[in-house]
Amino acid sequence: MIRSLSNFFTGIMQRWLPDAFIIAIVLTFVVLIGGVLGQGHTPAKMVEFWGNGVWNLLVFSMQVTITLVTGSVLAQTTVVKKGLRKLASLAKTPSQAIILMTAIALICCWISWGFGLITSALMAREIAKQVKGVHYPLLVASAYSGMLIWHSGLSGSIPLKIAVSDGDVLGTLMNGVTIPLSETIFSWEVITICLVLLVTLPIINRLMMPEPHDTIEIHPDQSGEVEEIPIQTNTPASWIENHRLPTLLLGLLGGYYLLSYFIDGGKIGLNTVNFIFLVLGLLLHRSPASYLSALNEAVKGVSGIVLQFPLYAGIMGMMVKSGLAVSMSEWFISISTADTFTLFTFLSAGIVNFFVPSGGGQWAVQAPIVIPAAQSLGIPLNQAAMAVAFGDAWTNMVQPLWALPLLGIARLGIKDIMGYCTVALLWSGLVYTLGMVFLF
Repeated sequence: MIRSLSNFFTGIMQRWLPDAFIIAIVLTFVVLIGGVLGQGHTPAKMVEFWGNGVWNLLVFSMQVTITLVTGSVLAQTTVVKKGLRKLASLAKTPSQAIILMTAIALICCWISWGFGLITSALMAREIAKQVKGVHYPLLVASAYSGMLIWHSGLSGSIPLKIAVSDGDVLGTLMNGVTIPLSETIFSWEVITICLVLLVTLPIINRLMMPEPHDTIEIHPDQSGEVEEIPIQTNTPASWIENHRLPTLLLGLLGGYYLLSYFIDGGKIGLNTVNFIFLVLGLLLHRSPASYLSALNEAVKGVSGIVLQFPLYAGIMGMMVKSGLAVSMSEWFISISTADTFTLFTFLSAGIVNFFVPSGGGQWAVQAPIVIPAAQSLGIPLNQAAMAVAFGDAWTNMVQPLWALPLLGIARLGIKDIMGYCTVALLWSGLVYTLGMVFLF
């Protein structure tokens, strides 16, 4: 049944789903028209909202680009290659490969979404090279499915945001009350949901494996292998380019900074993950020439991010400034009762995530509506916040934005994995719904 379902959705996606760039364009005009018809704005005003928002994610776009590039470069070092190969060797059959990949993705994304996304992509590529007969698109989709629990993990932006009091608008809404992580990501309810997915999702992904005659293995062009650069030292310039000292010194400099940062109580964020990837890559590559060769290969995968992140920033600008995001949330809240509040909040967050695919940005939009409503209905704020967090993570499965870095490394298109991701969406939606009804 699961295989038939995945074949059905895969067939639809392969035939009808356009490139992720086209999806971003379509969503742009859907939101523009929605703002005109639903919120009463003029087309010119919606275009203004769009234009003002297009460049709002430039910093984040660069962060994700650096994550992809430095992670890919690190994967080309001898030490990391051996580590990935050893871990990949745990899978001996295609079935074991899918199960192993899903479990690794879920664990890594729970630790950090940025780290998990890139590590999972690299792991999928390595497993595909070692395990003959594994269906590469499903393997990559399994790698992406780890994003289902990122917002209930250590890098979850909503749990981390409400754990401190910054004195901003959200702090005012919550009367300065903070919610410790013990009541969000480390609560037994949230951990239970994550464990259920950790146990069941690998099985669901395994059941989607196609018949052997439909299997698509990794192509040599997708392997990301970099040819070994011959060492030349016939001139002073070539000598220093192929000597270990320059990258070693720069890596040690970065390592000293990271050590001091963590000793002083620094926390892991996307910038820190990028810095770790950068430093390790510098330390583990044998020379600047080797590092630059791997860098040139890694840059090939960033094309989707460069233009599509600004497009989604424009969509977010229209959603927020036009009031569409608020209207969606308010409608769900208006039909909620104390018994259905967390479920409808979860569903509203899942829908808003299509157009505001940023955990922190989505919380900024929905918190002013969700917090007062939860307080008036007597719903614990930790449950309301995690309902939004789960909804945000849930529809990542069919929101192309976050798949772009992973697809860049895997050298696949969005239509190659979306059919499998749709099945993961349906299964996780069932798990989340039951969690909202019986645990929250």
